[in-house]
Amino acid sequence: MRFLLDAELREFTASLDAMLTASDTPSVVRDWSRGDHASGLALWRRIAEAGVFALAIPEAYEGLGPRPLELALAFVELGRHAVPGPLVETVVAATLLTEPGPAKRLLPALAAGETMATVARDHGYALDGEAAGIRLSLTAEGLRLAPGHGHVRPSLDPARRLTPLAPGGELLATAPPLAPALLLARLTTAAQALGVGLALLGRTVAHVKQRTQFGVPIGSFQAVGHQLADAKIALEFARPIVLGAALTMTEEDVAAAKVTACEAAYATARTALQLHGAIGYTAEYDLSLWLTKARALRTAWGSPDECRDTVLSGGRRW
Repeated sequence: MRFLLDAELREFTASLDAMLTASDTPSVVRDWSRGDHASGLALWRRIAEAGVFALAIPEAYEGLGPRPLELALAFVELGRHAVPGPLVETVVAATLLTEPGPAKRLLPALAAGETMATVARDHGYALDGEAAGIRLSLTAEGLRLAPGHGHVRPSLDPARRLTPLAPGGELLATAPPLAPALLLARLTTAAQALGVGLALLGRTVAHVKQRTQFGVPIGSFQAVGHQLADAKIALEFARPIVLGAALTMTEEDVAAAKVTACEAAYATARTALQLHGAIGYTAEYDLSLWLTKARALRTAWGSPDECRDTVLSGGRRW
């Protein structure tokens, strides 16, 4: 079977790629890492204007969705450009907010990009809790709207700013749809990781064409070519698995997409770091923005072992 995107989907991803390319996302990421959210919030609104967050929100609440395939394609581009912020958490929030009252009150603002959402499970840390206007906490009682957040904690990826959420708050739902939320979280994380891996591969290919040893580009060395070929094959193998999972939305397929895409991105990150040499370790070099994200996404919303277990056990609910 051939899986090809139609003209409308290709145009959507191309326009999103063009918008993000013009937005100088590396500088936005660095601002976000310092706690300066102005440029990130401006970019967030432009992403919302492109319809990305509306894809996760039902039409009844000023959205266009849910449309998993379009979301996956959008998140590949968001990962490719290392866009910061609680991207996955915002679409997860859109899935969790199904009660008519809270949904009508909160979802239109998410669709329009007027605010962003974050989610914490079992009193854990929430991503970008200090920037999110909607902070959801999953507790034994159900889904709560947290009244505030604690101090920012350090993270492996400086652009992923972790905060504990304050206890209590309004109870929004006693039985939120956890399983669909986890499915969408894993799918969009997989797509984001795929984009990160593609960006790392592209930057590394450009680098090995310029860096020379013994008077020739290192890209001409067979060993270097083999490493890049392995990374390319892994990413291209992951792409149809991610898009196929977006069509079926079964637990097994989404878990397989998550582990395949995240492992491919992580392996590509290791190759990129090795081929860049010492410069790849420096935080000032833009490559680091994708390296740290590949590592963080690998365990977000389910470790590789958890996802493999879901595939082998025929699906497991959250």
